[in-house]
Amino acid sequence: MRIKTRWNNQDKTRSIQEIASALSYTLWRNGQSALLNMENEGFQTDTQMQRMEVMQEFMTFLAHMVDRMAYERMDDEERAEFVTAVARKLSDYVQDNIRDILGNGDHRAPFIERLNRRMDEYSEFAVIDDEPSFQLLRYFGDRMSEVLGERQRQWAGTQVIDIEAPNAIKTLKRAMRSLVPAQQPAT
Repeated sequence: MRIKTRWNNQDKTRSIQEIASALSYTLWRNGQSALLNMENEGFQTDTQMQRMEVMQEFMTFLAHMVDRMAYERMDDEERAEFVTAVARKLSDYVQDNIRDILGNGDHRAPFIERLNRRMDEYSEFAVIDDEPSFQLLRYFGDRMSEVLGERQRQWAGTQVIDIEAPNAIKTLKRAMRSLVPAQQPAT
């Protein structure tokens, strides 16, 4: 998948909000790519809302991984601002897309609630060298299986663990390396 790997004007300092916006777009595209790939592999989604449920689960997982990867790159205050900005931008995407399906209403709040719940749940699992543990991937796969439904439960988790999550993490790592500068050691 093509992602933004560098800024047009590399000499310009970017705000946390600008970096979060660019990264959020990459996350959203990453989720769309995974959803399309799963559908092409035969995992059926029956409604546009079910597709959005899949996207929201994917976004919660990727937002959590952003938080874990940002831990080494930012101080606590910057990281909190950055992860919050990513969550807000992702909630904008969710709001816009669900509004197109269901009409006007607050579609952000349920996503933010899900995101906060998943952040707590995922924090129980290890991430080593920016790679999620098998237990974290299994938990994520189980959440994806729930939204895809009973008849696809047997294979959805395996697809997520073996293919979709590793591809998404690979793309996320490239985006983080290129968009989020590494923290400079204190002198």
